[in-house]
Amino acid sequence: MPATEACDRSCDLLVVGAGPAGLQAALAAAPSGMRITLLDDNPTPGGQVWRSGPRHAMPSPARRLLDELAHFSNVTLVTGAKVVGLAGERALLIETPTQSGVQHFSRAILCTGARELLLPFPGWTLPGVTGAGGLQALIKQGLDVRGQRIVIAGTGPLLLAAAATARRSGATVLRVAEQASWTSVARFSTALWRWPAKAWQAATLLDPGFRPGSTVTAAHGRERLQAVTLRSGGREHRVDCERLACSFGLVPRTQLAQLLGCALDADGAIVVDAAQQTSVTGIYAAGECTGIGGSERAQLQGRIAGRCATGAAVTPPLARELAHWSRFAALAGERFVLGGAVTRLADADTLICRCEDVTLQELAGCENWVQAKLHTRCGMGSCQGRICGQAARTLWGWTPTAPRQPSEPARIATLAQEPHDLHTRHTRPAAPLSQ
Repeated sequence: MPATEACDRSCDLLVVGAGPAGLQAALAAAPSGMRITLLDDNPTPGGQVWRSGPRHAMPSPARRLLDELAHFSNVTLVTGAKVVGLAGERALLIETPTQSGVQHFSRAILCTGARELLLPFPGWTLPGVTGAGGLQALIKQGLDVRGQRIVIAGTGPLLLAAAATARRSGATVLRVAEQASWTSVARFSTALWRWPAKAWQAATLLDPGFRPGSTVTAAHGRERLQAVTLRSGGREHRVDCERLACSFGLVPRTQLAQLLGCALDADGAIVVDAAQQTSVTGIYAAGECTGIGGSERAQLQGRIAGRCATGAAVTPPLARELAHWSRFAALAGERFVLGGAVTRLADADTLICRCEDVTLQELAGCENWVQAKLHTRCGMGSCQGRICGQAARTLWGWTPTAPRQPSEPARIATLAQEPHDLHTRHTRPAAPLSQ
């Protein structure tokens, strides 16, 4: 499998995202002989769950998949490549750290993953406050947390995974504040016998500071984080710490899918059929961008998408295994539902849009996302509403506007690339597979 930074090229099958779903999709499609390009915006493949860094070796599942892909000369890996926008029919404008160009394709598999849902509360913008997954990524990329006191808060299995990463790196994890109740956590745990690997994983990740029914209500500090306030059982107490890592769930990353015209469901995930094909013919999707479900489900979806994109059918064993792991995803979704109290933490002076310093008070009287953008600069900063837009959707049910191009900050030289049209929408069916 050759690796390159070159962008001006064409392929039969473009796989966007080299995490668990993308690696499996590329490997499943590789024996077909199709010219496959595997893009990822990170310096190394693996995605968030298999992220590697100076102090963290690439996990063996990712290494094994990459070793298998290395045998296929028809698969090209392009890392550090972000999609800036559409560049015409079946073409994307791509930027790497050193160059930019147009990637043409006949079919595509979107494996764009998910990002953390961050909800506002007093002090959430202080230096030292990050996402739980964000803290994991920073540690794997070399952040030294030895001797630091860390509180992790929010909801879902990611909290324990982040705590384990921090502990292994020398940090002192004081508390893992899970907002779901003891009852919900207990029911989730007792159902894990149907997924033995997950039961074992949960047992190994269990943290002595784990406290269900606990919520972070405020972060305190002048120049940076110094302490947090936690609420549990109707009582609040203050905990001194150097870092707070929060995650209130995960949100599918669907900007590219929306630009391509793919339909989303009520939860904001990409709609796919049994073959992992989206509402746009020839565009497939797999992994967390189709709904939050974990790496096992993502890998199975990737294998199915890779097969079906080459014209093969879904095998019954694959379909059964996917159904099995989809039931696990449903269980996690049922047991880690955000409580109403978590959505009422912000006060009048709390920033909702941290990019443009828009407070909750400034949004008073706005009834939807469009009004918020008309009356304030909410959602107009560098993240383009990815953080505050999802927060507003969770807090008030607002629907963010459709993403616009360019979808990522880009160099002027990239935007000057020809030929491309950042206003073109993808509507035509896929070109037939070459035999």
